[in-house]
Amino acid sequence: MFNSKYSKVLTVILIIVIIGIVGTVGYFVYDMYAVKSKNEKAKEIIDQFSNASVRREFENGSDKEEGEVQNPLDSINGIESSQTKTEAKKVYMEGYEVMGTIEIPKTNVNLPILSEVTKKSLETSVAILYGTGLNKPGNTTIVGHNYRNGLFFSDNRKLSKGDVIYITDQTGTRITYSIYDMFQTTPSDAKYMQRDTEGAREISLSTCNNDSSARLVILAREK
Repeated sequence: MFNSKYSKVLTVILIIVIIGIVGTVGYFVYDMYAVKSKNEKAKEIIDQFSNASVRREFENGSDKEEGEVQNPLDSINGIESSQTKTEAKKVYMEGYEVMGTIEIPKTNVNLPILSEVTKKSLETSVAILYGTGLNKPGNTTIVGHNYRNGLFFSDNRKLSKGDVIYITDQTGTRITYSIYDMFQTTPSDAKYMQRDTEGAREISLSTCNNDSSARLVILAREK
C-alpha cells in the first residue's frame, strides 16, 4: 500500500519535471525562432532602405556628368531634370517610416531606425525618441528594448568607450560615431537628450537594465 502511494507520488513528480523541461525547451526554441524571424525581417527592410537610398541619390543628381550645369529654365519649359524627379518611395516597417539604419559591429546589431516611439514600434525595431534627426548637428536619441536575448539593444551593456556605431540616414549618408560615455540613470531623466553638442553630430542610445529599474545610456559623437 505504502509503496503504491510512494510510486504514485514519484510518477506525479516525474510528470511535473517532464512538463517543466518541455516547457523550458519550448520557450527557448520559440525565443530563438522569434529572434531569427525579427532579424530576417530587419535585413529585408534594410535591403529595401538601401535600394531606396541609392535611388534618392541617383534622382537627386548624382547621375549627372561632372561639370554639367542644370538649366534653371528646364522645369519651366517642361524638361524634366534629375533635380525635379519624384523622390524614391519611403520605406516602412509595420507602418512606421524607416528613418535610417544603425550598425553596431561589436554586438552584431544591424537594424532599421523607426520614426517614432510606441509600444508596437519598440516591439518591431529601435526608434527615434528625441533630437535633431539622424546625422544632423546636435543630439538624436535612439531607444530600443533589452530583451536579454541579443535582440535590439539587449547587448548594449557589452559595449565600451571607443566602440563604433554606424548610422545611415535617408540620403544614404553613413556616419561613424565613437562611444565616449556610458552610464545608468533613472527612467525619468531626459537631461542627456537635451545636451548641447556645440554643433557636433552626436547620438544617444537608451535601453533598460535587466530589471528595468534604470536606463543604460550610451553617448557617442562623430568620429
